[in-house]
Amino acid sequence: MKKNAKKVARKLQSAFIQRPAKRTHRKPPGQKPGTAIYTGIQRMDEVIMTVHDFDEQHYDKIPIKKIETSEPFLQSESKTWIQIQGLHDVEKLRSVWDYFELHPLIQEDIVNMSQRPKIEHYSDSVFIVMRMITHKDNGSESQDLETEQVSIVLGKNYVLSFQESDTPVFDPIIKRLEMENTRLRKLDADYLAYALTDTIVDHYYHALDLIGETLEDLEELVISEPDEKHLQKIHAMRRDLIYFRKSVWSLRDGLNSLIRDESPLISEEVKVFIRDVYDHLVQVIDSIETSREMVFGLYDMYMSGLSNRMNEVMKVLTIIATIFIPLTFIAGIYGMNFNPEASPWNMPELSWYYGYPASLAIMVVLTILMIFYFRRKGWL
Repeated sequence: MKKNAKKVARKLQSAFIQRPAKRTHRKPPGQKPGTAIYTGIQRMDEVIMTVHDFDEQHYDKIPIKKIETSEPFLQSESKTWIQIQGLHDVEKLRSVWDYFELHPLIQEDIVNMSQRPKIEHYSDSVFIVMRMITHKDNGSESQDLETEQVSIVLGKNYVLSFQESDTPVFDPIIKRLEMENTRLRKLDADYLAYALTDTIVDHYYHALDLIGETLEDLEELVISEPDEKHLQKIHAMRRDLIYFRKSVWSLRDGLNSLIRDESPLISEEVKVFIRDVYDHLVQVIDSIETSREMVFGLYDMYMSGLSNRMNEVMKVLTIIATIFIPLTFIAGIYGMNFNPEASPWNMPELSWYYGYPASLAIMVVLTILMIFYFRRKGWL
């Protein structure tokens, strides 16, 4: 059992969400709205830009250094997805923002890594901010959950995506674009924006599965070997679930408004698929709430186990103290100093040759009788 507990403990060492480290700086107070300052930590050496140009007949993937290189694709009838990985170089990003004439508030939110998930409508675009939570296989018994911010801008016939790192979360979308006769290549850019959003939401299920496995392993440890370090893991899991809930709760409201509000950039056909993503988010939130209840249950279980252990200790100490009460009484009686010649009361045992071993024998018999009585009562 101990070997199994140690194996589970090793698995739990890195099974929590690796949240971003403390931000190096925040936007200084008093700045004008739309001031773009990157508030995260640099994750890549340079910003990588890739153009995915496609329609029903073709698909092209072209790495670019300057955003102006994408102009021929944007001017054509095809759909264009510009994938941007790395957000630390604000000046390079500004060239993209200026080229597409993005609203200053969109620019600010793209590089503000503490931005809450949301969906906003602008005159010529739809802006989506999401928190991506993915699991990374370490090749061992443990897995890591990593998080980063993803921003999506839907325009007329184009989609822009901004990621903090080069995490290949959108590789399944690229593989689908490479295939012929797919809905992704037939429909407009709004369906691509839906597909990117749906991919991020699908990763929430994998993260929840890992969290569920972690809770089960933690429950096993709490039952078998309750320890203070397990309480720390319970609190860490509670913080992770709060963070997870904050990452998806406001997004649900944004998707609901996207379904209800009229927008020239989103067709009724695509809204049907967006409703499916909304349903998935509702399921994710329900699963998060269930996991939170399990965490509270684990905390109660830990405290109950700790209380039971304390009760067992107190029971043993009480039994020991109870056994020694009559022994102490006998020793106290015969420990009193009496002068037989000065007192009318005489203690013959004081001068009896077998008085000492007889007293010890009485103490042993009393101890045995009390232990037998405690066992019969089920107290031992």
